[in-house]
Amino acid sequence: MKAIPVIRLGTRRSPLAMAQAHETRARLCAAHGWDESAVELVPVVAGGDKVQDRPLADVGGKALWTRELDAWLDEGRIDAAVHSLKDVETIRPEWITLAAILPRADRRDVLLGASSLRSIPQGATLGTSAPRRAAQMKNLRPDIETVLFRGNVATRMAKLQAGEADVTLLAAAGLERLGQESVGTPLPLETWLPAPSQGAIGIECRTKDSVTRGHLDALNDAPTRREVEAERALLEALGGSCHSPVGVLVENADEGLHMRAALFSADGAERVDGTIELTPGDVEAIRAFAADLLARATPGITPLFTGAS
Repeated sequence: MKAIPVIRLGTRRSPLAMAQAHETRARLCAAHGWDESAVELVPVVAGGDKVQDRPLADVGGKALWTRELDAWLDEGRIDAAVHSLKDVETIRPEWITLAAILPRADRRDVLLGASSLRSIPQGATLGTSAPRRAAQMKNLRPDIETVLFRGNVATRMAKLQAGEADVTLLAAAGLERLGQESVGTPLPLETWLPAPSQGAIGIECRTKDSVTRGHLDALNDAPTRREVEAERALLEALGGSCHSPVGVLVENADEGLHMRAALFSADGAERVDGTIELTPGDVEAIRAFAADLLARATPGITPLFTGAS
């Protein structure tokens, strides 16, 4: 007779999402001394996986990655949902709780198709669907053009191999979780900022499900949570959406947190930067920092930060 699982973990069906779910299951079983059968993985096809020919921002934004899993949580078909946290909206329903954030992996972007930004040929094409990556590249290399790249890691790598673009960018954490950490050249954080929450896996559950929350609490990594909550708070304070080219990096420091952020115009020609030292949980300081960035933003930047993500 098949054992009844303790937790049913919902996940998207992509190879990377499944790898993240397997990591979550392994950590749960290690933390509680469970057999693998105690955690059932329940794959869901997300809306974002169905639409590959248009930018995410044009077809529903980040909700395309969470909508189906949210519905399954609400219906009780799963107990928790595993997400790439950078794909989760900053404002979530009150009935959903971000119960655990796993230790953060490499937060850098990786360049494929060239050994460095400087070595990319003049007038080359960048394949990406991310406004941040496109704008940041145009800011540093105005000669480079962008073409739409959607799909999972393997699909984008195949498009690059087929010559649909000269270079592309992927998250180092995703490559690492797929066992492809030797692919491409990681870009230094000093010159290339990642997306908010990049490299972090979040597990959500129903707010009122105290049993599941208790199980997941054992997985929560406090240093990662401090960083990620600050990055998400900045994105919310900026009114950022999927159209918003913003890079942000928060790092734990001796006395608190160090935050660095940059906002871009869509074409990368305009940029505003800022840094701040803050204590964990100081949302007011983050809001003041966001207000300062927006006050210094140029006309090409401001309209991109007007709605919540």
